[in-house]
Amino acid sequence: MLGAGAGAVGVAAIAGAGGFAAGRESAPKLDLKSFAFRGQHQSGIVTAQQDRLHFAAFDLTTTSRDAVIALLRAWTEAAERLMAGAELGDGAVGGSYVAPPDDTGEAMGLPASGLTITFGFGPGLFSKVEGLASKRPEQLIDLPHFGGDILDPTFVGGDLCVQACADDPQVAVHAIRNLSRLAFGTAAIRWAQLGFGRTSSTTTAQTTPRNLMGFKDGTRNLRAEQTADIERFVWADAADGQAWMAAGSYLVARRIRIRAEVWDRTSLKGQEDSIGRTKGSGAPLSGGSEFTEPDFDLKGSAGTPLIPVDSHVALAHPDANDGQRMLRRGYNFTDGADSLGRLDAGLFFLAYVRDPRTQFVPVQNQLSKSDALTLEYLQTTGSALFAVPGGIGQGEYVGQALFG
Repeated sequence: MLGAGAGAVGVAAIAGAGGFAAGRESAPKLDLKSFAFRGQHQSGIVTAQQDRLHFAAFDLTTTSRDAVIALLRAWTEAAERLMAGAELGDGAVGGSYVAPPDDTGEAMGLPASGLTITFGFGPGLFSKVEGLASKRPEQLIDLPHFGGDILDPTFVGGDLCVQACADDPQVAVHAIRNLSRLAFGTAAIRWAQLGFGRTSSTTTAQTTPRNLMGFKDGTRNLRAEQTADIERFVWADAADGQAWMAAGSYLVARRIRIRAEVWDRTSLKGQEDSIGRTKGSGAPLSGGSEFTEPDFDLKGSAGTPLIPVDSHVALAHPDANDGQRMLRRGYNFTDGADSLGRLDAGLFFLAYVRDPRTQFVPVQNQLSKSDALTLEYLQTTGSALFAVPGGIGQGEYVGQALFG
């Protein structure tokens, strides 16, 4: 609602030495898992979605090709260590006493916590760095300004992005903080977003979570086990136009604020009609249970469709969008209150698609024109699109095929 190949899972039975952490005594078993950094696809896409997020978009401060490659090499080495639960370099306390530590140290004593780190390239990378203009994929468009968007420049665009997801928020923050340190002199954070409480399920083993509107979110999301659909709708292919993007994807990031004060004063019927599902079970208003296929033709006693034609479900359903689907990995967010005392909270929408031109843009155009939920209760304040290259093989750095 609103709007496989990721690496093997292993138990982090590593303790103490070499900067590895044994974990807190009270930490749940879930925190002990780790994901492989290298593989056919980057982790953090079809990986079982974690509960916490720290996302950062960076602006390049250089046009040097060599400097960008050096940064990507450093990021690759660091990400592999961080995802294994290791500190960077000599760690927070193991180096010289008179020099800054190699690692900031706030994750000492914490396990890998299911950390995944995913890298993406924004349009600016291809215009700023020498020799890359001709390698910009056609799919990496400048997202249009959709109806109803009230974009804050603070949360728009970026030349690079890093998505860090984990089951412990401190582990995710630690990853972005240390990768940002490594970027000094080459790139600087343009904007960042913390997220909590996943609003999607990316595997069949996960139950459907709820968003800050109180509704189950992502009932029809693609799942990793749907391999044929994942291949069709998520993974890019060399035949799509740029061979270096093979096994990669495109990441849509949208910061969607909820008009919470208005929503909270809306009747339960009004809430359910705007979404097209019941608030309790998540079943479509046409009947059944959560995963029952909606019947958009079924009418009530008044002769009108049980699922309103302007509901979110009706307009976002694949049947209304030429069968197109997306893999969502969104998160709830709250950033306190604004100057008028209104809650600044909502959905940080993240979706992976093979081609945003045919999968995301038409759907969002339709929602921004007719969707009761979008028009009455939502306000998009941030927007960005990134090309996420394929996985990193042994001895490679992220995005190496682009610079080859």
